[in-house]
Amino acid sequence: MDADAVLDIAGVGFGPANLALAIALDEMDSAGRAVTARFFEAQERFGWHRGMLIEGATMQVPFLKDLVTMRNPTSRFSFLSFLHTRGRIVDFANTKTFFPLRTEFHEYLAWAAEQFENRVSYRSEVIGIRSATGPGDVEAVDVSVRVGGRDEAPRTHRARNVVIAAGGRPRMPEGLPESERIWHSSRLLDGVQAIAGSKPSSFVVLGSGQSAAEAVDYLHCEFTDAQVHSVHSRYGYSVADDSSFTNSIFNPVAVDHHFAASESVRRSLHAYHANTNYSVVDEGLIRRLYQTSYLESVTGRRRLHVHKVSRLVEVTPVGERLRIVIEFLPDGSTTTVEADALVCATGYLRADPASLLGDLLPRCRRDGQGRLLLDRNRRVATDESVKCGIYVLGYGEHSHGLSETLLSLTAVRAGELAEVLTKELV
Repeated sequence: MDADAVLDIAGVGFGPANLALAIALDEMDSAGRAVTARFFEAQERFGWHRGMLIEGATMQVPFLKDLVTMRNPTSRFSFLSFLHTRGRIVDFANTKTFFPLRTEFHEYLAWAAEQFENRVSYRSEVIGIRSATGPGDVEAVDVSVRVGGRDEAPRTHRARNVVIAAGGRPRMPEGLPESERIWHSSRLLDGVQAIAGSKPSSFVVLGSGQSAAEAVDYLHCEFTDAQVHSVHSRYGYSVADDSSFTNSIFNPVAVDHHFAASESVRRSLHAYHANTNYSVVDEGLIRRLYQTSYLESVTGRRRLHVHKVSRLVEVTPVGERLRIVIEFLPDGSTTTVEADALVCATGYLRADPASLLGDLLPRCRRDGQGRLLLDRNRRVATDESVKCGIYVLGYGEHSHGLSETLLSLTAVRAGELAEVLTKELV
């Protein structure tokens, strides 16, 4: 490593959070506040939930909550600017919706990411962050990056600040690893493509949230001769609360309210409003699935099977299929299904930045539950020996509120952090 080549900012991950930060920094560059930044992304190219880019599926947030508009409505990186470059702005206006197709929004994100190819290193997994100056004061950090395969020797990049936005990883049921026939919903489209040639006749989908409902709907429509089994631990899908007053919990000022609140108030807010995001489904999709189920009960040609108040108790590979035992919880009775694939729409685990921090971790402060303590600007609280900044995006839902892991405040969050970083580097 060239010891003189010190980055102002090293970014871990290049999803929407750090992409929005790159844009905010770029726009501040044009205002004469230039910083040197490089982002390290493990994927081979930009991608955001590619496995769930189902044809016809729409975003659950309005296009105004893109990478920039809530921060800078005149930005050339807005969704509307993207539509203009594609010659689709008039046609989009005629759709009379605030909620673009998910595939189109992904196209927008990729379009924005392409404009930062010179600041991103793809196929580059950050495996550790350590003090660059040993046991004394920490003026910079060394970011260890593995490029390509696991056999490659790590490379080191030195930086005055690091921004960790590693996102989440798929959460599978305990003891049930992924395989060619068992997929997390994040791999839905790839998994389907791999077995489509064998003409699958039966699927099981585990979960009660938006991804589960979309997977059920997609499989039922795509494989018109197949049986689709939806397994819930509750009676069925619950409606997402996206009403206007409730949505104010995703307003920028709500972050200030949440951060200033006591721990008991924070827990109450999360309990009150978890149904804006967790294990909930858009009402229109629930209605469509229910109508499908009812129609099939009338015609007697049932393909959609809803297993209420149930759980999986056994999943056994049998040749190229799976034998899945489903227990009805009220009386313990079981149903056995022979399936071609099992889709686990069981959510994500947020990456814990502590696992990357090496010898820096003992200098970091934690809260009463062992989580890294963040200040309002999402900087990890440390002892006075750490002079450089360690920032975390997408981790502080407990301290900054429900919007922390979502797109809603991506633009605002990036702008706040860019302001802080550029001021510190002046």
